[in-house]
Amino acid sequence: MPIYSMTGYASAQAELHPDTPDNAAPTGPALRLGLEIRSVNSRFLDLSFKMPEELRQHEAGLRELVMKHLKRGKVEVRAHIESTADTTFADPTPRLLQRLSSLQDTVHAWLPKANPLSVADVLRLTTAQTAPPADIGPTVLKLAQTTLKQLSAGREREGARLAETLRERLSQLRVLANQAAPLVPQLVEQQRLKFLERWREAMALAEGAVLPEAAQDRALTEATAFAIRIDVAEELTRLVSHFDEMDDLLAKGGKTEGVGKRLDFLIQELHREANTLGSKSATMDMTRISVDMKVLIEQLREQVQNLE
Repeated sequence: MPIYSMTGYASAQAELHPDTPDNAAPTGPALRLGLEIRSVNSRFLDLSFKMPEELRQHEAGLRELVMKHLKRGKVEVRAHIESTADTTFADPTPRLLQRLSSLQDTVHAWLPKANPLSVADVLRLTTAQTAPPADIGPTVLKLAQTTLKQLSAGREREGARLAETLRERLSQLRVLANQAAPLVPQLVEQQRLKFLERWREAMALAEGAVLPEAAQDRALTEATAFAIRIDVAEELTRLVSHFDEMDDLLAKGGKTEGVGKRLDFLIQELHREANTLGSKSATMDMTRISVDMKVLIEQLREQVQNLE
């Protein structure tokens, strides 16, 4: 099943014919109902609606419909109604303008700080507005269904691109883990030899002298303890395990509920193991691998945060 991104945009429009009886030819200026849905990433489903008052009563139905289709994301639903008739404005009559001026003076007498009427306000007030049909609820919900299908298709395409990017980053992390694995026994042996050499210097033995057995055992014990402290084999094993689990989640896709949240949790685990890898590092090669891993993991985090 596909993986969905939380980022997407879709819009749709439908024609409305107010005051038109069933099975009759449309009369009067037509109206256009427009609906837009845009979404971005969010930890939870966060819905907001921006629509005119004549559509406000349909918000509950739209909310229920959106919640059936989307699980996560900051989602904004915008709706508007506009006339498709000629937009040329008729000249307002002097009498009507005089009436508006008188009303404005009355308002200012009580509310001196009220803003004066603008030209746009006057044109809106003097132009006859066509009311939408009384029952446009089914039309609104049908248009929302169409818009949500377009949104889901866009989020699916974006999710596929994100999943491919995640697989590429995981592949690069596997390469780094494979580079680190051979360094572990080499590093342990290198540190063992260093301890023995430093112990010889501390004992101030002459060149070619043989270390006392007790001193040599102590040196080996110290070297072994240090080797255990810097051993990153367990970290590498856990990293590979997390890689496998992330690949499995990406393969299952929508079959796993909350795949984005699960991947985000695994990203945190990857970051923890990479940090430990760096803190235990005793060579420049291991430090470089740790830094490169953390860069890739951060890139993974940025992409995963967009998945639903």
